[in-house]
Amino acid sequence: MIKIKIAKEADAAMLSDLGKTTYVESHGQFIKNENDLIKYIDEAFSVSKTKQDLNNTKHLFYIIYADDLPVGYAKLVVGAMHESVASQNNCRLERIYILNEFIPLKIGQQLLTFVEEKAKALQLDTMWLSVYIKNKRAIRFYERNEFKNVGELNFLVNGKEYENIVFSKKI
Repeated sequence: MIKIKIAKEADAAMLSDLGKTTYVESHGQFIKNENDLIKYIDEAFSVSKTKQDLNNTKHLFYIIYADDLPVGYAKLVVGAMHESVASQNNCRLERIYILNEFIPLKIGQQLLTFVEEKAKALQLDTMWLSVYIKNKRAIRFYERNEFKNVGELNFLVNGKEYENIVFSKKI
C-alpha cells in the first residue's frame, strides 16, 4: 500500500539517509569527481541541514511509503524565484526522489500528483524545477507531466557547474 505523509523534524535522520541514497542513484553517474559527490551529499543531505530545512516554513517535505517503508520524498519551496519563471505565486519542486528499485511502480507519478494538489491547496499557480540536461529519464517524466522548458540554471556541486533546464508548469 502506498501512503504519503508530511515530514516532521523527527524524520530528519531518515530523510537525510533517503536523500543521500536517492541523490547518488539519480545523479551519481553525472558527477565527474567522486570526492565532489561525497562532499556534496554529506553537506546537502546532512541531518543538521535536513532539520534546518524541515523547520523552515517555506520548505514542505512529503515522504512516500510503500508498505510502511520510506521509498522516496519530495521537497517544495514556496516562493522560490527564478528569472525564467514569471509567476510570483509559485513553488519550486526542489527535490522529487524515489529509490531506484521502486521507480517501476510509478510511485513518482503519484508523488508528483500529490505535491501538485498540495501546491494548488496553497493557492499557488505555478510549479517549477530544474533538471540536469543529461538526465533524460527525468526530462521525459516532466515533459509527460506537461512541464515546459522555460530557461536554464547552473547547478553547483563543490564549485563545478552542471547545466540544468528550468521547467515550469501552471497548476
